[in-house]
Amino acid sequence: MNTQELFDLVRFDHDESAFNALYRMQAVKLSRFAYTYIDDTEAGKEIVNDVFVKLWHNRDSLAMVRNIEVYLYVSVKNACLNHVKSTTSRKARELNAGNRLYFQLDADPAQLLISKQLQQEIIAAVNNLPPRCKLIFKMVKEDGLTSNEVATILDLSNKTVFAQLAIAVKKIETVISNFK
Repeated sequence: MNTQELFDLVRFDHDESAFNALYRMQAVKLSRFAYTYIDDTEAGKEIVNDVFVKLWHNRDSLAMVRNIEVYLYVSVKNACLNHVKSTTSRKARELNAGNRLYFQLDADPAQLLISKQLQQEIIAAVNNLPPRCKLIFKMVKEDGLTSNEVATILDLSNKTVFAQLAIAVKKIETVISNFK
């Protein structure tokens, strides 16, 4: 079952097992997303849990939600921004991967031929992207969101999302073409 079908079971049938499946399907991605706003894994998980608790309690009033994934991402983003505001933490939220590797290459036969060194170069190129560019690239490539969904979640225009994706792809292509 896909995310939207599970959500329909939750809001119309009050199906707890569908709610649990929805949580299992989305919690890890949303926690990673929260981590890009607040540099605290535990607080991010807590925020995601709170969003799901609110989702369950407000399920009857969510009839107008057409895309649950966008709704969840926007809810997590807003909760993270409120968390940052309430803790008055203003330090930079740079998306530097080191210990929080978010982008990973999918293992299909063609990519298995890519050497370890090239893989590291590509990961480094992604990690060296400007923060917004990196976030957009990962949301599209890792989380499988459309550019329209990313634009809605991050409150950006579609042109901005496309421009940021173009920058990311160009920088990664440069790394690949310069690889010896």
